[in-house]
Amino acid sequence: MLRPKIPTNPTPTGHLTPPAVAEPTAGVLSAQAPHPAPVAAAPSRPTVQLTPGTALALVGGGTAVVLVVGAVLVSLLLAVAITGASVAVCALVIRSLVQADAKRR
Repeated sequence: MLRPKIPTNPTPTGHLTPPAVAEPTAGVLSAQAPHPAPVAAAPSRPTVQLTPGTALALVGGGTAVVLVVGAVLVSLLLAVAITGASVAVCALVIRSLVQADAKRR
């Protein structure tokens, strides 16, 4: 009941390409033909161009993130300070009530 069911994968999931078939060419080979120049491979990822507009947007976005995170941290610190102060006031009031009750007896 609690055993995980692991799926089986009998066939590979990658894209399979058929092997290239070399076809014979008709004609007589005379002198060796010059080999064509190698073609540069296209980059796998496009290059990122940083324009002044995008740089300004990145700086603005980073500034906004820093300001929001700073505001959240300051509000958390303020909440902790207020909670600590209220607990201290409650402790003083309870101590005062206990001492006043002890003096009356």
